[in-house]
Amino acid sequence: ACAGTLPVTVTGAVNPAVPGTYPLTYSAIDPSGNPATAGRTVNVVDTTAPVISMLGARAVTVACGGGYADAGATAADVCDGDISGSIVSTSTVNTTTPGSYTVTYNVSDPAANAAAPVVRTVDVVDTTAPVITMLGVSPVTVECDSAYTDDGATAVEVCDGDMTGLIERVNPVVT
Repeated sequence: ACAGTLPVTVTGAVNPAVPGTYPLTYSAIDPSGNPATAGRTVNVVDTTAPVISMLGARAVTVACGGGYADAGATAADVCDGDISGSIVSTSTVNTTTPGSYTVTYNVSDPAANAAAPVVRTVDVVDTTAPVITMLGVSPVTVECDSAYTDDGATAVEVCDGDMTGLIERVNPVVT
């Protein structure tokens, strides 16, 4: 009998979890001892982007002049697992000036697949009242019908700095 199915031996292996090129060789021998071989190349590729997961809240509010410690993020990739150590974060947060700022997280896997960036918003708000410091002594005694010169005051605010020029005198003393 010349026709029939023969056992085929496969040499080589494919690891679908690791990108790379994997050669496979198929061998068979017919009952007459005639060998046959065929080859196949299997290319395992990584085309899936990693995913970034933000730790903590997406929006954070901090007091002006206070500290801000970012909670960070993690990144996972189908082929490469935890690639959190490759995350690059950029921040515009300035805790000395009220406003809305961002922290952006980016990462690419070893196959150069880039994750969608993840952005945290940090709102720096001014919640502290200015501190007014009186200049001169208090109380002040002024003789009736004589001139009075006010020594003034200074005002400093955590976020806005020196606010002395914004002090408004209400109810000035009339002599």
